[in-house]
Amino acid sequence: MSHPSFSMTIDGQSTPGEARFPVINPATGQVIADAPDASAAELDQAVASARRAFPAWAATPLAERQRCVAQIGQTLLAQVDVLAPLLMQEQGKPLDQAKQEVQRAAYWCQAMAQMDVPVEETDLGTEVVKVLHVPLGVVGGIVPWNFPVVLALWKVAPALVTGNTLVLKPSPFTPLTTLKLGELLQGVLPPGVLNVISGTDALGPLISSHPGIDKVSFTGSTQTGRKVMESASVNLKRLTLELGGNDAAIVLPDVDVDEVAPKLFWGAFSNNAQFCLAIKRLYIHESIYDRLAAKLVELARQTPMGPGDQPGVQLGPVQNQRQFARLNDLLADTRQQGHRLLCGGEVPEGAGYFFPVTLVDNPPDSARVVKEEPFGPILPLLKFREVDEVVARANDSEYGLGGSVWGRDAQAATDVALRLNTGTVWVNQIHTLGPNKPMAGHKQSGLGVENGLDGLLAYTVPRTVSVKKA
Repeated sequence: MSHPSFSMTIDGQSTPGEARFPVINPATGQVIADAPDASAAELDQAVASARRAFPAWAATPLAERQRCVAQIGQTLLAQVDVLAPLLMQEQGKPLDQAKQEVQRAAYWCQAMAQMDVPVEETDLGTEVVKVLHVPLGVVGGIVPWNFPVVLALWKVAPALVTGNTLVLKPSPFTPLTTLKLGELLQGVLPPGVLNVISGTDALGPLISSHPGIDKVSFTGSTQTGRKVMESASVNLKRLTLELGGNDAAIVLPDVDVDEVAPKLFWGAFSNNAQFCLAIKRLYIHESIYDRLAAKLVELARQTPMGPGDQPGVQLGPVQNQRQFARLNDLLADTRQQGHRLLCGGEVPEGAGYFFPVTLVDNPPDSARVVKEEPFGPILPLLKFREVDEVVARANDSEYGLGGSVWGRDAQAATDVALRLNTGTVWVNQIHTLGPNKPMAGHKQSGLGVENGLDGLLAYTVPRTVSVKKA
């Protein structure tokens, strides 16, 4: 049986590539297409194309670059009915969530296209000092499989607005929607400005060590992020690393349990918990623990899981076999240690990587399910008594990506939030990300900034021009 075939975009042309690899639908375990497995020579072609395109693109007026990035957003919206079903098939998320992801990526492009690259000028009496923010050159974007479209555009939009050219690599688990987008944008951008290549695990290290790439923007695990940082040292590449998280949510005793339970549930299990900013440790005050735990169990039992094309489904499969095996190993460890499960834990037989929402009842802080980032729908509920104690426990992690605090007294909750050692913290809400809000990982959760003016300027380097007055 033949499968649809997808092409890379190199120098504005569709490039089928010499080698191919299969792409699997995680809801069925079946191959749905094949994608190009770029060789080192094909990567060299993409980088050379981006290098050739760079001088003219950097010299293009900012307003024109902004117009092109806004047009990427318009293309996403115009093609949502083509891109979303493809995203659903390769990623596993329900169709309406796939549509929302494509629309969110479009919104990001349109918002980033309105951001200006500042020029600061200061008169110091004897001289005038002008600080420009100039593009770096060729950016290598390495994108994960959980939000393949949104996280690609988080890199593409600021890189192009600031005058860089790009070589973009989607995850080998979810290359199809990005490859398709590359083809759709061939008429929108000058050749070489955006090259989209796909490949298996060998391709990432070739990008991070490539002497023709000036910056790598990588989203993925902390473990891989360390390797990217090491191999990027060959030419002192600039780096943005958005890495893992083990985000804590702290629920204070004065919350309205019924109101807060659905927000916490989706804060943990949105995108099947395959989300670096998902709640991974849920600390609940002992006085409300049993009531809130019972409510979360009820929500878990009411939330339909299945293939993303079935009506009413809200949770799809785990995205890939490797991640599915990791979750099963974590579940086996949880059982072996004798931790009680409040719900879930029964992994269905049959096709697809379906893992039920699993709540673990107050395991010790030393448990693997507390210490590690599961990146899937297994969540420890943890009791606490005192605020000082829970802040110390929440901060006792190598990660520092995000966190949240929930309480009816907003000022008291904010006071707790300010003590969390994370780059982003929410009070009585969660995951309100935006193109104008900088997002940075503390500790082992990353390096550099995405989004906001800081994220935009991460694709530039300052050039200070000092002119002596006559």
